[in-house]
Amino acid sequence: MDVAAPLPDIASPKVTAPDEMVDGRGRVRPHWSGLLGALCGLPEGELALRAQRLDRAFEEEGTAGLLPAAAPGDRARRLDPVPLVLDATGFEALAAGLAQRARLLEAVLADLYGPQRLLAEGMVPPELVFPNPCFLRPCRDPRPGAAPPRFLHGYAADLIRGPDGRWHVAADRLVSMEGVAQALTNRAHMARTLPECTRAVPMRPLRPFVDAWRDMLHHAAGGDASGPAAVALLTPGVGHRAWAEHVTLARDLSCALAEAGDLTARGGALYLKTLRGLQPVRVLLSRIDGALLDPLELGGRTSLGVPGLLDAMRAGGLAVHNHPGAGLAEAPGLRAFLPALCEALLGEVPALPSRETLWLGDPAARARVAAAPEGFTLRPAARGVPEGPGPDKDPRAWCAVARMAPSLSPSLQLGGEGLEPRPVVLRMFLLHDGAEWRALPGGLARVADAEGRATPLCKDVWVLSEDRAEIRGPGPLNLPALPIRRAAGDLPSRVADNLFWLGRYVERLDDSARLMRATLARLDRAPMLPHDVAEVAALARCLQDARLITEEERPSSGEDAALRRALARAGREGGRLHRLTGEVARLVEATRDRLTGDMHAAFTVPLRDSRAALLAADNPAALGAALGGLVRYASGVAGVAAENMVRGGAHSFLDLGRRLERGVSVSALLGHLLAEPPARMESALVLALELCDSVITYRTRYLHVLQPAPALDLVMADPANPRGLSFQLSAAERLLAGVEGGGDPSLSAAARRLRQDVEAMVAEVVQAAEPAQAANGLSPRLLALKDAVGDLSDVIGRRYFTLIAAPRLLGVDTAERGAA
Repeated sequence: MDVAAPLPDIASPKVTAPDEMVDGRGRVRPHWSGLLGALCGLPEGELALRAQRLDRAFEEEGTAGLLPAAAPGDRARRLDPVPLVLDATGFEALAAGLAQRARLLEAVLADLYGPQRLLAEGMVPPELVFPNPCFLRPCRDPRPGAAPPRFLHGYAADLIRGPDGRWHVAADRLVSMEGVAQALTNRAHMARTLPECTRAVPMRPLRPFVDAWRDMLHHAAGGDASGPAAVALLTPGVGHRAWAEHVTLARDLSCALAEAGDLTARGGALYLKTLRGLQPVRVLLSRIDGALLDPLELGGRTSLGVPGLLDAMRAGGLAVHNHPGAGLAEAPGLRAFLPALCEALLGEVPALPSRETLWLGDPAARARVAAAPEGFTLRPAARGVPEGPGPDKDPRAWCAVARMAPSLSPSLQLGGEGLEPRPVVLRMFLLHDGAEWRALPGGLARVADAEGRATPLCKDVWVLSEDRAEIRGPGPLNLPALPIRRAAGDLPSRVADNLFWLGRYVERLDDSARLMRATLARLDRAPMLPHDVAEVAALARCLQDARLITEEERPSSGEDAALRRALARAGREGGRLHRLTGEVARLVEATRDRLTGDMHAAFTVPLRDSRAALLAADNPAALGAALGGLVRYASGVAGVAAENMVRGGAHSFLDLGRRLERGVSVSALLGHLLAEPPARMESALVLALELCDSVITYRTRYLHVLQPAPALDLVMADPANPRGLSFQLSAAERLLAGVEGGGDPSLSAAARRLRQDVEAMVAEVVQAAEPAQAANGLSPRLLALKDAVGDLSDVIGRRYFTLIAAPRLLGVDTAERGAA
């Protein structure tokens, strides 16, 4: 359910409400018997352990973001191990009632955006339409006889069972329908954590609903199975509270996950920007407020909408699910008129009532509320908060909603082992499959606290199956045979950008941790020998280049107190390492749709532990241990990417970012270390081998004889050393040549030239009569190489991420430049 949206108003818990598990005569309802029998069969205290296991499973499998967020520092459960059970007959009645309500809202929207007969006949007050920010005038088609578009493709409703034992609709959800992905994940975790219960209770599966939804979307897109971007889910982005829901839903529905910046409208059509160019989008599953979808016609921020999107809809090249103007029907005040509208538009009596709502523009309604104010809650009649005066001055802008105590459902006691009754609100989901409305046989239930406020605790919803119940799956699609593909699919430019920078930040974190660890190891030596002091001075230059310390904090005259304080501060909140780990965490979330559950957990759980260890480190030994954890984390990311990601596409840009960042860091490292005078070159080489993780290899090749030429050959020119400089540039050259669509020859040529420069540097040292002097002379050239690799990274960003052609590519000949 919406984390930010409040639960519907409920009365004080002192009001007695019927229990979901017990009927009016105090007997357990039959559909609860199977679950209660399974729960009673668990050993004492086992249910509480299973609850802890549930919460841990969400954290370890990277799906915790699907659950409502707890308050900071609150470790309360977020998924109750006791589900809400619905019998088949009751569920079918709810599904039929909600399907009727969806048809009614569709008819209301078609009139209000069309002929507006309901306004002309006084059946809907204009105060509920024209001042409503969700009424989008550019979406109205006033032409007589014009066929209205379909406004609703999906529908969700929040339900409460009142004291009369009937379910009532508390809120309609037409814009934000979050919860389907959470329901699927809840069911999967419940099946693994409480198999005794899921086996004991015959319930309807959820997957056929999602399969039908996916097939409906792709059928609406023309059934073109060869167009991976034909269907896209538009999300506000990684910072949105429902980001995890959007990622999971896009994966389950086999559609592209896009932000507004990934899309462009041209020539009456919508396109997704990918590395291969513009790919047409025919169906857009929107998770953004309709008023923000097109800043050109509707206003709003360009970062959230796509200019020209409404024009693409009018041209017939794009269908948006749900229609941008559908939010108009969420107006709370409209519920006061739905019973009469149902009879007028459908010729039917509402099968499922709303919670009683009174529009205060009616004098009789105002009198009734004034007579019993404690029984109602005042709300804006239209969506949002009115900017004008309050209900006393402008009652037409307000409505009154009757307070209602929802029924109670058994839940595991917080911090205990027994069950206790807690108020619940049920959210159900419906889909229009092209012919009729069908309901998800389950849903989400949110638990309220003793004061009636929403809590982070939610429940899975089980609908009992019957032998005669028909399990409807998706029908067959007549699609052409798929051609065999071994190239990567179309990768959105934003995703490639995030993966590229994820690789860079992971390597930057690794480089910083290695530098700090090497420095701490030398500062801990007592007494420090002259070569230790020289090595710390050389490391301090590298630390300053990595922005871990300032120039004032570099040691001088043997005084290193400022350096120690700077290293300790880097791991604390706001320090350099803290910011780097935060960037890595943000980019992992931004690329979540390209990571499996295991990969996401491998990229997040160790990082969370390492970050906590850094914050808790209160001495050099603890800080060194935390730095070791960061080094292992970076190695783990590289290993998981190497073994779990198919080559090409996502893996290429993640690896490219790692290679270029390591090229920058090794160039800077060697440039600062080789600045040591020739007499102290041995200390510089020791550090170079240590920080490039090449000490063992050097010893096995050359024993304990340390010379500039073989040492620099290993860390600079050896094509087999994965931490060497040449290896990074060679890998970048290969990756740039293999980018989907043939890549840009000028970029791979630039990487090749940089690699050849590195090999030439080492050759000069090998051939020099004074190798130490020659090595010292490489320092400015290596620092210039660092800048050149950084420039190559900038050009890659312009070419593939912002799609801007560079006028000049690192001195590469024009004939080699290729298409930009």
